[in-house]
Amino acid sequence: MNGDVRSVVLLAATVLSGLMAGIYFAFSVAVMPGLGRSDDRTFVEAMQRINVAIQNGWFGLAFGGALVLGLVAAFQHRHGEGRPALPWIVAGVMFYVISMLITMGVSVPLNNQLAAAGSPGEIHDLAAVRARFEATWVHWNVARTLVTTASLVCLARAIRVARGAGRA
Repeated sequence: MNGDVRSVVLLAATVLSGLMAGIYFAFSVAVMPGLGRSDDRTFVEAMQRINVAIQNGWFGLAFGGALVLGLVAAFQHRHGEGRPALPWIVAGVMFYVISMLITMGVSVPLNNQLAAAGSPGEIHDLAAVRARFEATWVHWNVARTLVTTASLVCLARAIRVARGAGRA
């Protein structure tokens, strides 16, 4: 296996994992605290719009690409001089899978419930809709931020280990 291809794939997986960690981090430290200071109608409407807007090809590329390229990197590093990086890559992929499970198991269902509540102008109890969504979503987004950041750290460490193994 060409070491240059291995390096590019691992770097791309790391970058995509970092982009996802950054998205979740931005929600944790800016978007949700900012929306948390808004009234119920503004909160519900903004989150409904964000949840529609984020369903785009760029997000999908980063979200799915981090996993796919992480798995490819693990496959490419299973033998030879790349092998010392494999445990770090596997750990990075495992942390990333946990973030995906949180996204698909908690965040997306909450987003769908928020969408199903209807237009903010037609919701009779915006405070109740917000209460069913906000605290749980924020809590699990922090968890998702932490595990995706752990994925990034592991993959970055894998790059360093792989680079050192290639010089030996």
